[in-house]
Amino acid sequence: MDEDILTTLKILIIGESGVGKSSLLLRFTDDTFDPELAATIGVDFKVKTIAVDGNKAKLAIWDTAGQERFRTLTPSYYRGAQGVILVYDVTRRETFVKLENWLNELETYCTRNDIVKMLVGNKIDKENREVDRNEGLKFARKHSMLFIESSAKTRDGVQCAFEELVEKIIQTPGLWESESQNSRLRLSDSPDANSGGSCGGYCSLL
Repeated sequence: MDEDILTTLKILIIGESGVGKSSLLLRFTDDTFDPELAATIGVDFKVKTIAVDGNKAKLAIWDTAGQERFRTLTPSYYRGAQGVILVYDVTRRETFVKLENWLNELETYCTRNDIVKMLVGNKIDKENREVDRNEGLKFARKHSMLFIESSAKTRDGVQCAFEELVEKIIQTPGLWESESQNSRLRLSDSPDANSGGSCGGYCSLL
C-alpha cells in the first residue's frame, strides 16, 4: 500500500557497455539472468519497492546504454537522482579505467552534491579477473563511494548493493525529505545494529 512507502528514490546505473548493468537490474528486480541479454538502447526503467531498516522505499531504477552514441539524453537522465551505481567488469580492466570518465559525467550533470555513490565490480563468477578487489576498494574510498563486488549470474552481492545504497540515502535526510514532507522516518536507534546482516561480509561501507 502506497501510504506505507516512506519515499520514492531515483537510482541510476552507469558504466561501460557490457559490464552487466542490465543483468544486475534484472537480477535485483525480477531475480532472472539471461547470458544472451542484448545491449540496452537508450534507457531502461524498472520500479521495485524494498524495505530497509523497517522503512519501505520505492525505487525508480534507470539503466542506461553504455555506448557513446546513446548519450544524448544524459542531462535528463541524471536530473534529480539520489543514488547512483557505477559498474565495472572485474575481467575487463578498461571498464575500470574508464570509471573516471563516468564520475566526471556524474559531476557535470548531477543536480545534487550529496548523491550517494556505490561502486560495483561485477562478474566475479568468471575466472579471468583483471581488477583486484583491493583496487576497487581503493578507488571507491578515494571517491567516497560504497563498494561491493557482485555476480548477476550467481546473485552474489546484488541485493546487498541496492539495499546498502538505499540505506545510505535514507540516512541522508536532505537527499529525499523534500519529496516526502508528510512521511515519518523510522530509523533504528543504532544504525550499526544490522551491519553486515544480509550482506554476508560483501559490503565495504565508508
